[in-house]
Amino acid sequence: MRLWLFLRLWSLLWHLGLPIVLIYLWKRGRKDPLYAQHLAERFGRYRQRLPGAIWVHAVSLGELRSAVPLIRALLDRGDRVVTTHFTPAGRREAERVFAAEIAAGTLAAVWVPVETSWAYASFFRAFRPRAGLVMEIEIWPRMIFAARNAGIPLFMCNAQYPTKSMARDAKFTLRHKVMQAYAGAFVKSDLQAQRFASVGVPNIAITGELRFDQPIPPAQIAAARALRPLLAGGRPVVTFASAVEGEDDLYLDAIAAALKHPSRPFVVYVPRKPERFDEVAEMLTARRLNFLRRSRSLDATLTPRNLPSPPRGGDGGGGHPASQTPDLLLGDSLGEMYFYLGLSDRNVTGGGFTPHGAHNIIEPLALKRPVIVGPEIHTIEYPAVEAIAAGVCLRVETPEALTKALTDWPGPGPEAIQAFFTAHSGATKKTLAALDAMVKPA
Repeated sequence: MRLWLFLRLWSLLWHLGLPIVLIYLWKRGRKDPLYAQHLAERFGRYRQRLPGAIWVHAVSLGELRSAVPLIRALLDRGDRVVTTHFTPAGRREAERVFAAEIAAGTLAAVWVPVETSWAYASFFRAFRPRAGLVMEIEIWPRMIFAARNAGIPLFMCNAQYPTKSMARDAKFTLRHKVMQAYAGAFVKSDLQAQRFASVGVPNIAITGELRFDQPIPPAQIAAARALRPLLAGGRPVVTFASAVEGEDDLYLDAIAAALKHPSRPFVVYVPRKPERFDEVAEMLTARRLNFLRRSRSLDATLTPRNLPSPPRGGDGGGGHPASQTPDLLLGDSLGEMYFYLGLSDRNVTGGGFTPHGAHNIIEPLALKRPVIVGPEIHTIEYPAVEAIAAGVCLRVETPEALTKALTDWPGPGPEAIQAFFTAHSGATKKTLAALDAMVKPA
């Protein structure tokens, strides 16, 4: 009865709040026009038709990237796929990575419907998905129950149940009832399987972490190898990846201190969201940091545009004062994270100094770069706990410890990172096997 009342109240709130949703999309569209485009899709109106597709919900960029190996495997074996997204970053990446499949009509990338039963009913009529996979842990009651009522098995995929989420949900057990309505869960580890089972989620399969199977774009690695001497000379390079709002001052203080160190590292700074690119550039200017913007210094093929003479060593190089040579590259582009990581000797993954938690550490590990994270790792418990224990990831608790780690942490050798990475690969095959075991063939 409580669940029934909750779902009715949830639906009422969404119907009453639809004008607010439209205002939100319009405001976000002022910074990124894609938010305000294809609005009909938000309400279940789609031009595409892909009956029998596998539905993959990847809310934003990180979730889509983790899903790429699995989507590629589904397509390779003849499945059709529809991906749904909420943010432009996720949709753009899907359109970029799967452009050929979209053109061929075997994949569609669309907005996820708003949380109403009628919007999902229209979505299901358009695509008639054979099964749905929700990347990571997204708990949207109407999505889950609409799929259940339509007879579409919907699974959590690449799922983990963070400690903080478990503590919060223990006080609001209706969330457990909603999670029990999933057809099952494909989870990252034994610990995660135990956690989901403890709240009654059925049909759990341990499939590992899909991000370990992500393809590495060779063109970006080659570009990083060629451009590093031009950008940094002989200086060590530190990449700050996915820096989120609320961390910039802390990170920039650490960077300023590192630039006074004899090693004088070159820094690559990549904000998490594209709408923050100009804001961060203004912050760098206000701090009088000498920096380059990727969008202005490199063209679409990562070819330099009038780069200044590269520095050498810690003195700025070429007889020029250090203050006259760039100390930082602002990564104001999308889809080029492997390029930014490929430039580095070590990586700082953003989010760990905010309550929201750290972001993906697997991409730098895939390139055999050691990783530094802040104290908040509840979002990446797997594989962060294992990576810290293996010595390939360093967790720093304070801004002072971060500053010291930028220049003084020796880090592990590439062999240690390779051994860790090898031990945690293979999730794509395991996920396909679990999906086939639980879903009838087309």
